[in-house]
Amino acid sequence: MIYDIRHVTTYSYESTVSFARCSLRLEPRTGDGQQLVSHSVDIRPRPSERNVRRDFFGTHTESILIETAHRNLRIDSRSRVSVSRIAPGRDAPSPSWEDIRDVAFEATSLGPDSPVGYVFASSLVPVQAPVTAYAAASFAQGTGIVTGAADLMRRIRNDFKYDPKATVISTPLREVFEKRHGVCQDFAHVMIAGLRGLGLPAAYVSGYLRTTPPAGQPRLQGADATHAWVSVWCGEAIGWIGFDPTNDLLVENDHIILAVGRDFSDVSPVDGIIAGSRKQKLGVAVDVLLVE
Repeated sequence: MIYDIRHVTTYSYESTVSFARCSLRLEPRTGDGQQLVSHSVDIRPRPSERNVRRDFFGTHTESILIETAHRNLRIDSRSRVSVSRIAPGRDAPSPSWEDIRDVAFEATSLGPDSPVGYVFASSLVPVQAPVTAYAAASFAQGTGIVTGAADLMRRIRNDFKYDPKATVISTPLREVFEKRHGVCQDFAHVMIAGLRGLGLPAAYVSGYLRTTPPAGQPRLQGADATHAWVSVWCGEAIGWIGFDPTNDLLVENDHIILAVGRDFSDVSPVDGIIAGSRKQKLGVAVDVLLVE
């Protein structure tokens, strides 16, 4: 499938901003079943500097510097991506979760695809006993890693309510888990925390969802903005598999990967600093259109 994606981020400031330095993670990845065809970003006011690099996780990151005084900032990202991905069945044969845990801890590579980088707690995903115990109910002795992760994903979808007003980016994981309300980011963090508590490698994935579902299928939650899901390392033979706990889906051709990290703080599409005062208003609009 080929998708055209438009991701527009706008900031409106109460007072004039004289300086802004931002990091943009807006270029979809190539790999994991998808190919970037084209990508461009238009920024107004125009930056005086634009520098591109790959971060530790392999994410295309653009640093921009704006020295023109402004009250509004608009970042218009447009991409075309080809996706061809086949997800395994929920009961597909896979190594036991205990074997995956042991192999992950023995990994010697520190590259972006190495499982060892996604085993330990991170800034937004602490390992907490209640969350680990919740995840453990899906992983009886000898359970295959794919089967266990799919069951945990299903339980999160059933036990947690999608509620955009329940949380903000700074809401602690403990509070999300206790309230059982939140958005895709929260559900991904809960699933990752539970898996890491068991010693299993789990990464946070930021990306997009098909805006219009196939005929006869319900509209997916989280399709009007960037979406978040979980990638679980299932051993050398299988590799990384995507699980979407917000919609109880194994990731296939409705999902487009933007960036991968340990948690949301590693993959925020736009972040940075400004020189200004008073309040600001953020607007984000995402369109994902099927080309063929």
